[in-house]
Amino acid sequence: MKAVVLLSGGLDSYTAAAMAARDGYELHALTIRYGQVHAREVDAARRVATAVGAARHVELEVNLAALGGSALVGDGVIPKDRDLDRAHDVPSTYVPARNTVFLSLALAWAEVVGATAIVIGVNALDYSGYPDCRPEYLRAFEQLAALATRAGVEGTPLRIHAPLVLMSKAEIIRTGIALGLDYGLTHSCYDPGAGGRPCGRCDSCLLRARGFAEAGVADPALQHFHWPRSCTTAPIT
Repeated sequence: MKAVVLLSGGLDSYTAAAMAARDGYELHALTIRYGQVHAREVDAARRVATAVGAARHVELEVNLAALGGSALVGDGVIPKDRDLDRAHDVPSTYVPARNTVFLSLALAWAEVVGATAIVIGVNALDYSGYPDCRPEYLRAFEQLAALATRAGVEGTPLRIHAPLVLMSKAEIIRTGIALGLDYGLTHSCYDPGAGGRPCGRCDSCLLRARGFAEAGVADPALQHFHWPRSCTTAPIT
């Protein structure tokens, strides 16, 4: 079995990839350089691809920054210190149609290599309000894939595997630790400082900190950086 896995370099995509490898898939890792301001995650994706034993790792350049519309591509300010339990708006870090673009590229490569699945590490519980991380979106894209590809019309449609979609960040981390993953390889921060130092205040940093706190384990990334105390000792309230 072959699977194309969307690999960002964060802990979610790392865990999803490792789960697919555990289940017997040969992994073809795809990382998109889309003009993200936190491009250090691409370096992390390379480390993660090696760690999960990917048969091949492709990096594609798709410059979504040319379109703008998101703080993650330099259009606006990265929000900090949000109360994620009370925030219900779609934040400025939402990249318009990003997962649709990414899944479409993964779908094209999956047909080329004969993959039967696309693996994506989206999560609908501990996330920042992105509409393209929801189960109903993934089901809709799977239906599109069945209609839009030769594999689909010939009766072997590709499946979208999102094994983390209904897991909390703490559950994801516990799963990864059980699989022996080294989360020190990953990068999560949207607005890293010099040397890749995490800001400790963006949505991604806060969700990661809460996940490790609730899982009851230390984040190995903290061995190299000094984060705000609130991001290393307690979950978000």
